[in-house]
Amino acid sequence: MTATATIEAVWRIEQPKLAARLTRTLRDVGLAEEVVQDAFVEALERWPRDGIPHNPAAWLTRVAMNRALDRLRRTVLIDGKHRQLAVDLAELERAMPDIEAALDEDIDDDLLRLIFTSCHPVLPAEQRAALALRMLGGLSTPEIARAFLVPEATVAQRIVRAKRTLRDAGIAFETPRGQERRERLTAVLEVIYLIFNEGYVTSSGPDWLRADLGNEALRLGRLLVALMPEEPEAIGLLSLMELGASRFGARTDGAGNPILLFDQDRGRWDWSLIRRGLDRLKRAMALTPTPGPYQLQAMIAACHARAVSAADTDWIAIAAYYQALALAAPSPIVEVNRAVAAGMAFGPAQGLAIADALLDEPRLKGTHLLPTVRGDLLARLGRTEEARAEFRRAAELTANERERALLFARAGGGEANSG
Repeated sequence: MTATATIEAVWRIEQPKLAARLTRTLRDVGLAEEVVQDAFVEALERWPRDGIPHNPAAWLTRVAMNRALDRLRRTVLIDGKHRQLAVDLAELERAMPDIEAALDEDIDDDLLRLIFTSCHPVLPAEQRAALALRMLGGLSTPEIARAFLVPEATVAQRIVRAKRTLRDAGIAFETPRGQERRERLTAVLEVIYLIFNEGYVTSSGPDWLRADLGNEALRLGRLLVALMPEEPEAIGLLSLMELGASRFGARTDGAGNPILLFDQDRGRWDWSLIRRGLDRLKRAMALTPTPGPYQLQAMIAACHARAVSAADTDWIAIAAYYQALALAAPSPIVEVNRAVAAGMAFGPAQGLAIADALLDEPRLKGTHLLPTVRGDLLARLGRTEEARAEFRRAAELTANERERALLFARAGGGEANSG
């Protein structure tokens, strides 16, 4: 592996941990992110020349902490806070002569603190999610923009404002308790699910999926359920992610090319994850008479998981769950998926009618989602040339290289192929 590839791999794994660790020490989300970025820039400069350090995470931690102190020394704020930082760093050096053995101590607590801090109610909802995705998911501004169906400049502004607000308000880096914890839960669940979705189908780049991001979201979900074991939506989200992650091993071939749901070898699904997800869903449903949005999505995933083959899928139940989801949490994305389900349950003409009603939806204009679904439905109706045009349009809109290749291939043949 080249030095650059190693740095990219380390970035994916260590960035959320390092950001959380430094936020605890610095008490400043914005400064923590900046010095983490500085440390990785320095790694890009030095590792190709000097070689990969024995413990990359320890190296990055030391560089980031030194950068933080350097930045503070250059400001006029040489006060008690700065002296405390110096003491913290000195204590860190004394307590961790073998920093490799101590890097992961309390990291789970730090990550939970970071996600709850990023989702503080002092921030507007859209700023909470954007900041948490940057800090916890390590996602770039373009990736976050695609996740929210908004311009990149909008996301950049949200992140800058969120960091400034948290700093100016002096928000404590902590996991809240009681009612305050419950008030932040919706935003926390949204962020964890967005991280998982970015892993499930990567919005840009050469990979169809990023199992590392999906697994990180799973880990955060499990931590959250351990913290709030009676919250049905937290359990429902974890069930949904476990059922989705169970298909990771079957979603690509040996070359990394996508394998869509109907073509997957279900023997490659992770049945231990499926059993775990189904058990969690049962528990979540026992906790409330009215399933929330994440439980409803888990119920949809459970229909796929229980089907012995693609032909055995209960699409009528899935269509009903999407109808309920559209009432509980209406959004253009839910409607796109409802069109797919209706097309499978009741015929492509009915699915196309739902999809066509979304043609003027502004939040879908710059995405490949709607033309992909319309292309599939048109192909199943035998409207081959229209389907090819939709697949070509979808291919031009996606930033994922694997997905683009798949869509151009479908535009060439116009064949039906449900994903």
